[in-house]
Amino acid sequence: MTVNKEGIGIFLDRDGTISEEVGYIDNIEKFSIYEFSSEAIKNFNKLGVKVIIVTNQGGIAKGLYTEETVNSVHKKMKDLLKKGGAHIDAIYYCPHHLEGIIEGYRVNCVCRKPKIGMLLKASKRFNIELGNSFIIGDKISDIETGYNSGAKSILVMTGFGKDSIKKINENNYKKPNFVADNLLEASKIICKEIYKI
Repeated sequence: MTVNKEGIGIFLDRDGTISEEVGYIDNIEKFSIYEFSSEAIKNFNKLGVKVIIVTNQGGIAKGLYTEETVNSVHKKMKDLLKKGGAHIDAIYYCPHHLEGIIEGYRVNCVCRKPKIGMLLKASKRFNIELGNSFIIGDKISDIETGYNSGAKSILVMTGFGKDSIKKINENNYKKPNFVADNLLEASKIICKEIYKI
């Protein structure tokens, strides 16, 4: 099977997918990536598809940390991935939350997953066809984002993944297209089962 990789995006959640789930990251020292994340993202890089982070960061609206903190964390993430030979094409984050206490951030925005505003921005910037793309994450909101955007979803069992799959099964929520132990296995699913590589 020949796959046209033009216009394909791999959308990745951050916490619990690329990095350890440690709660709100209000200090850069709390942030660390899983040991397999660089290899997984390198697999995507070899495919020649766009790799894009889409992450909800409602802690900004709640006054728990600032956008400067998030930007510092993302610089650290990119540096760690670069050391592992991997790169990402873009990062989008949503700083909003309806329970926020910071003026201007307490809004019902279009970017907070499971809404698809971040994916739409990326699709416009990189000419991505969402229907040919994938979203990988550990939360039900990531799976719902896949359904809302038309992208295929992969639920990973790191982070909140095990709790998420339990809730999905017990409450008859929409199921992911695939389930993987972690991001590395998810990359292999895409490479081998989807792209026959």
